[in-house]
Amino acid sequence: MPSYLRFGEEDFLRCRFALSPLWETQEAARTLKRPERHGYHLPWLRRHRAAVEALDLSGLWLLMPRRGHSPDWLCPPPLGPTASFEEEIAAVRAADPLAAREDTARSLADTPGALDSPQGRAWLADPHRMVGELADLLERVWHTLVAPDWPRLRALLEADIAFHSRRLAEVGLGGVLPEINRRCGWDAGTLTVASGGRHERHLGGQGLVLMPSVFVWPDVVSGFDPPWQPTLVYPARGVGGLWTEAAGRGADALARLLGRGRAAVLAALDDPATTTALAHRLDLAPSSVSAHLTALRDAGLLVARRYGHQVLYERTPLGMALASGGD
Repeated sequence: MPSYLRFGEEDFLRCRFALSPLWETQEAARTLKRPERHGYHLPWLRRHRAAVEALDLSGLWLLMPRRGHSPDWLCPPPLGPTASFEEEIAAVRAADPLAAREDTARSLADTPGALDSPQGRAWLADPHRMVGELADLLERVWHTLVAPDWPRLRALLEADIAFHSRRLAEVGLGGVLPEINRRCGWDAGTLTVASGGRHERHLGGQGLVLMPSVFVWPDVVSGFDPPWQPTLVYPARGVGGLWTEAAGRGADALARLLGRGRAAVLAALDDPATTTALAHRLDLAPSSVSAHLTALRDAGLLVARRYGHQVLYERTPLGMALASGGD
């Protein structure tokens, strides 16, 4: 079911981009639990396998329901594009325990059995302790799984913000929002997000935070309840090429499997692209690229989606696994 974010006149003037190391930390933990997210991150998962086994994330996963509410106090929208993890985790530690308890209870209710679990009961009985324990756990996840790669992740997120800021100047908010992700639609001042659950909110002059994420793919997250500013979290452009260096060793094997032309086209689709863009990128004739794209799509390695007058090609999970070298 779609979510609806309704804009008033003042909201158009109060939209901004942001990025959040705390959000990436939380979503990295969520990604470990969700195999459908693994396609773009197989090299990262392989590299951190031993470290993940040493982390006990079972309590944090209780607050990450497949469908439903995740605690807003645990990862509020950031203040801007320069927020550090230290600043954000300090805000988590400063959360009001009683408000955090209410928010957490709502989230636990959306995970079967979580409210009656020993961990759930302990947290609700002592919210002061809960705030400290969860902040400590997020800090361990940050230092173990995210901080070592943060310069690379931050560069990708900043590149996404720069690209969409330029597009905002060129086509306006109503033009750029549907481009951010195929799940987003825009009509008469209302942003519609096909995010799996119904949610309606009038922005009320607060505007909207637009936040790219490395680990949220393939999901789009909209919402955040008051007092937080409404936020749209979407997959960053180019996430398919994030771990390219780690996956490069499989390039020759992929060429032997698919042929060099098709392997080159598959590898070049770090982010969705048109036939013309790929032809220019690879210095190939558009007719050759078109033939390779058709063959890869027929093999289930690509999908084609229409955006306005353009057709963009992107990898399927199987295509991502092959391009990144598999397990």
